[in-house]
Amino acid sequence: MTEQSAATRPLRIAIVGAGPAGIYAADALMKSDAEVSIDLYERMPAPFGLIRYGVAPDHPRIKGIITALHKVLDKPQVRLLGNIDYGTDITLADMRRFYDAVIFSTGANADRALPVPGIDLDGSYGAADFVSWYDGHPDVPRDWPLEAEKVAVLGVGNVALDVARVLAKTGDELLPTEIPPNVYEGLKANRALEVHVFGRRGPAQAKFTPLELRELDHSPNIEVIVAPEDIDYDEGSEAARRHSKQVDMVCNTLEQWAIRDVGDRPHKLFLHFFESPHEIVGEDGRVVGLRTERTELDGTGNVKGTGVFNDWDVQSVYRAVGYLSQNIPQLPFDEQAGTVPNEAGRVLIDDAPAFTPAEQPDPEAVTAWLEGKGIPFTTWAGWYRLDAHERSLGEPQGRERVKVVEREDMLRASEPHKV
Repeated sequence: MTEQSAATRPLRIAIVGAGPAGIYAADALMKSDAEVSIDLYERMPAPFGLIRYGVAPDHPRIKGIITALHKVLDKPQVRLLGNIDYGTDITLADMRRFYDAVIFSTGANADRALPVPGIDLDGSYGAADFVSWYDGHPDVPRDWPLEAEKVAVLGVGNVALDVARVLAKTGDELLPTEIPPNVYEGLKANRALEVHVFGRRGPAQAKFTPLELRELDHSPNIEVIVAPEDIDYDEGSEAARRHSKQVDMVCNTLEQWAIRDVGDRPHKLFLHFFESPHEIVGEDGRVVGLRTERTELDGTGNVKGTGVFNDWDVQSVYRAVGYLSQNIPQLPFDEQAGTVPNEAGRVLIDDAPAFTPAEQPDPEAVTAWLEGKGIPFTTWAGWYRLDAHERSLGEPQGRERVKVVEREDMLRASEPHKV
């Protein structure tokens, strides 16, 4: 196809990653002046990315975002091609044959490193792995060790809150959600009675959102405890409160919890501030404790160490210190930052001297090629079938749905290739 004839047809675009970012990118393209034909590629048999596999199951409000994403995927200009692994099933060179442009929105699904001694001990976990387990991700083990009675969570963001809340709730409390049977059985056997969340800085530097923080206190089984001595502010902290309503709301909530009497709910969830992880203590290769260094504010909202150390009796540690993007084949990658080098989201690679249109822009060309390779790709119609199947599993129990975990079961319900 020549460049001139390419101007007479819709621009063919591939988006790798059918999570919120990829779907919103498709929506933005359709709202632009360009006439577009978009294929959304997804490694999983089902779309929605972190909304399906990265959000705690007891957050239906956030999962309601799927309703908005549905409206985009229902558009005729968009086609879902699921269960296709970029870099294995299809390469960038392959895509350039069928598309005029390729957008990557593969997200961040690995845990950032935390360089403290003992991080590799048995009983030390990354939050991303735990989230994948309780969200029923097909590619992770079906069991999770939950023998610890006292647990530490490192980090003061919403992921840390999710991890702490799921660890502190009972299995029966989470049963009305979409959790699959293996997750329910695991959480039902969870022995955790104390969950300790640690932040290196103070309340004004916590990254919680006010609503998610307050939700911690809604459980009839969780007593949220904040020590009065952890409520402290400096000039930088007060400035942060003045400039952000959210920061001020978080601080107000924490202050209220710090001055109230401790109740009798059976599971205790402690929010600790000014405690910097120094070492995960081990014995015989397993976690037996956590050592933190007490910190203090330096006037700017940052902290400095005091040289005072505290030992905490915990038997497992979860780090929730941020997610890390993974290296995408055939794209440049900054290992230190964990990102693709970019400028305002545009990948920093040299453009070809003259843009070359797709050789085979017909939408049927790529699906015929995939079928020829024997790849059982799923479709948007397949998602509707899987969605109906999951809802039918939940209906007898009075639940909205029960998530299907096994990839083969997802494929069977989706009926690959069928539109």
